[in-house]
Amino acid sequence: MRYRVVIRLLLLVSLSFAITEVALAQQTHPFSVHDLLAMDRISDPQVSPDGRHIVFVISSTDLEANRRRTDLWLVNVDGSGLRRLTSHPAGDFNPRWAPDGKFIWFLSTRSGSSQVWRIPVDGGEAEQVTDLPLDVGNLIVSPDGSQLAFTMEVFPDCDTIACTKNRLDERAKRKASGRLFQRLFIRHWDRWEDGRRSHLFVMSTEGGEPIDVMKGMDADTPSQPFGGPEEFTFTPDGRALIFTARDAGRQEAWSTDFDLYLAPVDGSTAPRCLTSANEAWDTTPVFSPDGKTLAYLAMARPGYESDRFRIVLKPWPEGRARVLTEAWDRSPNAIVWAPDGRTIYATAANLGQRSLFAIDVATGRVRTLVKEGTVRWPAVAGDRLVYGRDHLRSPVELYSVKPDGTDVRAITGINADKVAAARMGEPEQFTFKGWNDETVYAYVVKPVDFDPSKTYPVAFLIHGGPQGSFSNTFHYRWNPQVYAGAGYAVVMVDFHGSIGYGQAFTDSIRGDWGGKPLEDLKKGLAAALARYPWMDGDRVAALGASYGGYMINWIAGQWPDRFRCLVNHDGVFDQRMMYYATEELWFPEWEHGGPYWANSRAYEKHNPANYVQNWKTPMLVIHGAYDFRVPETQGIAAFTALQRRGIPSQFLYFPDESHWVLKPQNSLLWHETVIGWLDRWLKGKGSK
Repeated sequence: MRYRVVIRLLLLVSLSFAITEVALAQQTHPFSVHDLLAMDRISDPQVSPDGRHIVFVISSTDLEANRRRTDLWLVNVDGSGLRRLTSHPAGDFNPRWAPDGKFIWFLSTRSGSSQVWRIPVDGGEAEQVTDLPLDVGNLIVSPDGSQLAFTMEVFPDCDTIACTKNRLDERAKRKASGRLFQRLFIRHWDRWEDGRRSHLFVMSTEGGEPIDVMKGMDADTPSQPFGGPEEFTFTPDGRALIFTARDAGRQEAWSTDFDLYLAPVDGSTAPRCLTSANEAWDTTPVFSPDGKTLAYLAMARPGYESDRFRIVLKPWPEGRARVLTEAWDRSPNAIVWAPDGRTIYATAANLGQRSLFAIDVATGRVRTLVKEGTVRWPAVAGDRLVYGRDHLRSPVELYSVKPDGTDVRAITGINADKVAAARMGEPEQFTFKGWNDETVYAYVVKPVDFDPSKTYPVAFLIHGGPQGSFSNTFHYRWNPQVYAGAGYAVVMVDFHGSIGYGQAFTDSIRGDWGGKPLEDLKKGLAAALARYPWMDGDRVAALGASYGGYMINWIAGQWPDRFRCLVNHDGVFDQRMMYYATEELWFPEWEHGGPYWANSRAYEKHNPANYVQNWKTPMLVIHGAYDFRVPETQGIAAFTALQRRGIPSQFLYFPDESHWVLKPQNSLLWHETVIGWLDRWLKGKGSK
């Protein structure tokens, strides 16, 4: 009798759990692009001078306006006191603390252009500080709070800001639209060049005319198009600025020789180059707390944008620089000093993560503080470190940790409710033997509502770069959870050429775009199918963008019988015309061993255009008109080849997008089209 009672109780408990699970499932939904767009994106956290507060930016989607808006938020380092600081629909961004912590400087488009504003921390209205005829960007504040530094786009031969504005107004009145270029670049990333340069200006916080400390320099700071305020800083005494620029003249389109320059804030002398001995990339200057040492990042090989950054230490103002991290086979991308000057904290790609490290300034010894996820924007806050972190199941939130790597605490949970409302797939990292039996890392994301007794179609994602990584991050363009939410298993391989596995692994793709990576992809997919029997190896689609799109075109000719369908976003189709039509020539010249005419065999060896006769797999091609890295004709050519060969194909064209798809409504269309294409061939009429 007692056993029967126990059995009945167990059955009731099991039934209760089942009912609860059903109820929870009804309250949630599978993750989709709508969830992706709904996530609030945290960026640019700045710790207050007393180490107690953080101001940061939240970007949110406005679908009706088809754009993202930005606001400033405040939170205490312990996670309490979260509040919105600004809420203007125009957009507020780039916050920086005043040294006394009483107010925050920031940039805003409230006045119709991007200008400097400030707002009291304890309450009060924002007030406009600058009213300049040009947009202001990349704001920083001097150590004593008496000066602001920011960038504006000006014509280098103009002596005044008004000169640039007048010239722009005169151009706007012209009836002829032709442009005469004298040298490369003629266009870069997503915009046509018009002769202006992003110059660094200094202005007193009391007002007055900004001073162009780069006057006459035919160069930009920060580096275009992705550099930011991290590429320049005031000297400890506030009397000068150190900034990153490439003054390469006519070699700009094939040079990666960015240097650090020193310029007085009063503009009394021309900028002086500090790193002329290094013909590779120098950037990210950061002074030690005592002002006696300048740390910065430096590459060693000219012309190679994916070389390993080393941390270099230079006594200030004079002294011989030394490389701190020559023995560390990782490439840091952000650095910050500990208050005592004995440690530098850095983030770097690391085995499918972007980890947080502590580096001893005396010895170069490296310790891992936070390994998992993607760590961003490390900063010191009193006796703790503050950072942003995201991973495959969550967007960026703010965290803190002790300097020894213990006691990790969450500061924000901005997206907690949205994450809880969307059912996501479970990620797992695994390794396999790739090219030459070397260890290669990969991720799998299980389909939402995974049932091990079922089999699932597979979305095989191929990352771009090629020196990139499909790492443990919450991506806003190629998020595997979108595919998992649509019922697909996701496989992502960090093939040879990927970052975070040592520089030799990254370098190994040079001259071998279609060799080692393709072998890794073949072996990685086979390893995943063998490891996870719930994956349906007969229903697999391959998708990729940029280099990943190149690989889709390459697969179409080299591995044509493997996939049910392909998706090629902004992919290289013809290596010859790619060289002659792209903008940053240093990239193909490094990858393929020189200009096309000097080494055409290298370009043609792995040229997808040479193998169109083998194409047979249905392909969706996607391209943007403002993609000047991989020009739109590459996508049109691939679609032409598909159509002429009678292969089922579609071409999704965005006349207002670049290498990426950024507008919210376009992102919706992109994802709906891609998922629809996969469903057609892996689930619907097109499936076998």
